[in-house]
Amino acid sequence: MKIAFVGKGGSGKTTLSSLFVSYLADAGKPVLAIDADINQHLAVALGATEEEALAWPTLGDNMGLIKDYLRGDNPRIPSASAMIKTTPPGRGSRLVTPFEDNPVTDACFRFLGDVRLGVTGQFDEDDLGVACYHSKVGAAELLLNHLVDSPGEYVVMDMTAGADAFASGLFTRFDVTFLVCEPTLRSVGVYRQYADHARDFGVHLVAVGNKVTDAEDVAFLQSSLGPALLGWLESSGHVRAGERGASRPIGELEPHNLETLASMLSTVDGVTRDWARYQRQAVDFHLRNARAWGNGRVGEDLEAQVDPVFVLGPGVSTSL
Repeated sequence: MKIAFVGKGGSGKTTLSSLFVSYLADAGKPVLAIDADINQHLAVALGATEEEALAWPTLGDNMGLIKDYLRGDNPRIPSASAMIKTTPPGRGSRLVTPFEDNPVTDACFRFLGDVRLGVTGQFDEDDLGVACYHSKVGAAELLLNHLVDSPGEYVVMDMTAGADAFASGLFTRFDVTFLVCEPTLRSVGVYRQYADHARDFGVHLVAVGNKVTDAEDVAFLQSSLGPALLGWLESSGHVRAGERGASRPIGELEPHNLETLASMLSTVDGVTRDWARYQRQAVDFHLRNARAWGNGRVGEDLEAQVDPVFVLGPGVSTSL
């Protein structure tokens, strides 16, 4: 299952991402986490030191390796340099699973406790004026397009803030998207903007309140979000302790907040992926990107990369 966390900047989506990841790991469930936010804080939120987080290998720095490995022997892709972030898999491509060992996972992922963690990489001074952060996130998108996960496996991504996720087809790669919403007009506005953008693409969008302090906050979220609101997290001493560097076991989280995490997991486990639709969406966004900028940048017709008979899914063969 693939799960995304989105929301207004400062809404606490990284905090909620880390709590959900920790909740999964504590329950003994295999979880792969990816930090795709422009502010890379997920590793620290999961218990890494600042020094460890800064030394973490990045997907963005390994884009060449990722392309070369995933391309495999796909005859529709003449070279790794012809791949863009939306290039879909086809016969001859290499597919990956969340917990296998391969050159990409060896280079880009490390274990933090029981969590396998990858980060896209920070937007730094060398990128100013010459690069877009979405070029780093593109490495994660390319990987997800070739990733075959099974029920009972969890891939959790902390996404960029606000509506930035709509700069590519990445927002369609998830079984459930949790939008973290504070009890404020601005945060509710981001939810409505996201819901408007996602409506035509069948995105399973679920709102989770955060930073709730009293009954008025609850009433505001309920009236503003209606049935889209799954639950909420109340102000947490557990979270504040973690932010001060005093991490505690997830089982010590306040009971109401644990109940909300349990509801989130039940929601995720209740989803069945339509792999054919998943593949169609990947192809659709690849064609959009090819026509908008990819063909001109690469100097090739990238629409030819689409394998018309290939459908990603468990047990699929990529043999030619």
